Amino acid sequence: MRNLFLLLFWVSALGWAQEDARVYFADKPNAQAYFDAPLTMLTQRALDRRIQQNIPLSLDDVPVESTYIQAISNVPGITYKAQSKWMNCIHVRGSVAAIQGLMSFPFVERIVFANPQLNAKSTSQAPTVQPKSMALQTTYSYGNAQNQVTMLNTHLLHQQNHAGAGKIIAVLDSGFQGVDTAPPFQSLFSQNRYLGGYSYVSQSTNVFDLHNHGTLVLSSMAAVTDGTLVGTAPTASYYLFITEDVMEENPVEESYWVQAAEEADRLGCDIISSSLGYYGYDNPAYSYSYSNLTGNQAFASQGANKAFSKGMVVVVSAGNSGNSTAPYVAVPAEATHALAIGAVDSMEFRASFSSIGPTFDGRVKPDLMARGVGAAVCTPQGDFTYVSGTSLSCPIISGSIACFWAAAPQLTNQQVVDLVKQSADRFTNPTMEYGYGVPDFAAALSNALSVTSFSTPAIKVYPNPFDDFVTFHGDFSEPMTLRVYNAMGQLVRESRLTSALPYVSMGEFPSGWYTYTLFSTTRSFSGKLIKS
Repeated sequence: MRNLFLLLFWVSALGWAQEDARVYFADKPNAQAYFDAPLTMLTQRALDRRIQQNIPLSLDDVPVESTYIQAISNVPGITYKAQSKWMNCIHVRGSVAAIQGLMSFPFVERIVFANPQLNAKSTSQAPTVQPKSMALQTTYSYGNAQNQVTMLNTHLLHQQNHAGAGKIIAVLDSGFQGVDTAPPFQSLFSQNRYLGGYSYVSQSTNVFDLHNHGTLVLSSMAAVTDGTLVGTAPTASYYLFITEDVMEENPVEESYWVQAAEEADRLGCDIISSSLGYYGYDNPAYSYSYSNLTGNQAFASQGANKAFSKGMVVVVSAGNSGNSTAPYVAVPAEATHALAIGAVDSMEFRASFSSIGPTFDGRVKPDLMARGVGAAVCTPQGDFTYVSGTSLSCPIISGSIACFWAAAPQLTNQQVVDLVKQSADRFTNPTMEYGYGVPDFAAALSNALSVTSFSTPAIKVYPNPFDDFVTFHGDFSEPMTLRVYNAMGQLVRESRLTSALPYVSMGEFPSGWYTYTLFSTTRSFSGKLIKS
């Protein structure tokens, strides 16, 4: 495929006058200013996700230094294409000489060409919500989508009023033609569940043109036409991002993918769903080999792992290369922390085209399976048809995860992944064709609700973010000591809290991120605080 698992067109490497490369920077000189004002780099919803999952802010949350980008962009012969704060780098295009010349900037740490042969010759080293929407209906008439929904027991979650409300899915694809006009998508707009979008390819907020692949993908989650087609997450909210350039196959698309994943994190998205994959490029010198599939080597795979580390669940199509000479799950589905989704038919038999494992380092891939043979979808015109490919099994799982997580919002992303895998029919005996198999989301929810460690914590903190007083509500049968630390790890407040005095004033604190420990002789609690 191109990134959409379509046909690759190979072009001779001879005559590639322009090369692609990523320029990595040595530092982020203004990091402390962002730590002092976290809302300048992450939305409140993103910060809430970090607090809920106990994920601290880190240097890779800070944006790339804008003066560095401008300095590189001003160099003659260099075209700036994309950036990544997680990797602290930018993607550029230019001649080999012009790109190598960027090492003269003192803030440039290293340069990595997309063509690995050039790295050996260069002077650089190789890289070591929305509120819940209106009331849900308890039953849907799924129509053509009946099998793909019921196969996963997602309909049982819908019947319990868990259809994705309160969860946000970021869809990374090639274009979403007709989504703004086709009737099956209109509830997205009438219920304010379309939250926005951006095309990293055209640098535009118009995502409703260019291509229809994203439309088909989105419909398996978001379409609502009762009796004809209802997706797996009909009340979830969505951001739509275009990262796939259908006119070429180039590593810059991986840079777009990572930049979109970073934006999904910034906006507080819960799930990334992407039916894209990378293995071969138009310039064969840029292409991957099986030995590159080690979970964190490819740029987009690094981005997928980073996204997971920020508390999101990352779901990616396994690929449609199962019948080829390179049948393996591609980038970024092969990433250590991505859920790679393969395809089965209506009887749960694996589609022969569905890419297989293992990864080069021996890990089980794909992770899960879902309907990807004759899956029901909606076209840009609003008509209904059937399409085959792991491009559809991926969003069918993504939407189901949104419903599951909405039903058990106390779970961390790791717990979500673990419980869904454990519910799958081959969990105890995974294979390299089916992975852990077809999941059962009703069973996953039953298991999640029975785990006592997921119960409500004994101490609640409010308000958070705070302006002045912070109250700790819970069991104060014995006095407890509160210690508050700033982002540098320095102790900035120590107080004794009791049932009569369960609060503390911190209005004089500078805006920023803090950690706290509340302890007695028998108990200890810790967490994060944000001064607004």
